[in-house]
Amino acid sequence: MIVDAHHHLWDLSVRDQDWITGPGLAPLRRDFTLGDLRPEARAAGVGRTVLVQTVTVPEETPEFLALADRHELIGGVVGWTDLTRPGIAGELARLRALPGGRHLKGIRHQVQAEPDPEWLLRPDVRRGLTAVADAGLVYDLVVRPRQLPACVRAAAEHPGLTFVLDHLGKPPVASGATEPWAGAVRALAALPNTVCKLSGLVTEADPASWTAGDLRPYADVVLDAFGPHRLMFGSDWPVCTLAASYGEVVAVAAELTAGLSEPERAAIFRTTATRVYDL
Repeated sequence: MIVDAHHHLWDLSVRDQDWITGPGLAPLRRDFTLGDLRPEARAAGVGRTVLVQTVTVPEETPEFLALADRHELIGGVVGWTDLTRPGIAGELARLRALPGGRHLKGIRHQVQAEPDPEWLLRPDVRRGLTAVADAGLVYDLVVRPRQLPACVRAAAEHPGLTFVLDHLGKPPVASGATEPWAGAVRALAALPNTVCKLSGLVTEADPASWTAGDLRPYADVVLDAFGPHRLMFGSDWPVCTLAASYGEVVAVAAELTAGLSEPERAAIFRTTATRVYDL
């Protein structure tokens, strides 16, 4: 069984996804529901998933927790709450007391959209990260390469908190460049409380012409830096559909890891996510 450690869902009749703008993202401007995902996941051999936040509104996380409570496919939720609020510890406790609250496994903020590259190092954010650690949750990092140095410092300052790097930190796959991204990723991976998702690569490549060869240099960096037991597969569905189908994303991840041993592949496709997110 494969664990998909990163996907999204949304219903535009419930809430707009205000980040879906411009012609390049137009194919995403429709509903993507669990009913859409389930057959795709089943066909690819996926038996459990982690549902990840998309918008920074307080209503989304309780909705996701309730959905996970009703559907066994969703093993965990990475939600959103305002890390900078003074009562963050109480808010995390409130979320965990909601229907499905046991499925809350982590917190994420759209750091990639913050203009300050050192947003993670603000005193109020640091206080929030401490509360996340105290609650026994993990913290997902959705960042761009220029923000990786701050991720390194944040992870070093919070050794009791597991930081999960989404989408390899969004390397510049389309350009073919690896530095300074690779150096920053290696610095993050040197810290034992960090994990990385093998996800999001196809949408950082040329969506119309990418090949596994285009993705391999970036996958090889994280395989070497984190090792298979700190690496986990994520589809990034439905965002991935801008460049590939669900099945194609699973297939290219299998191709990129084909040279590993069976236990190493099992870590990437199942056991790392199960351990980190306590599924």
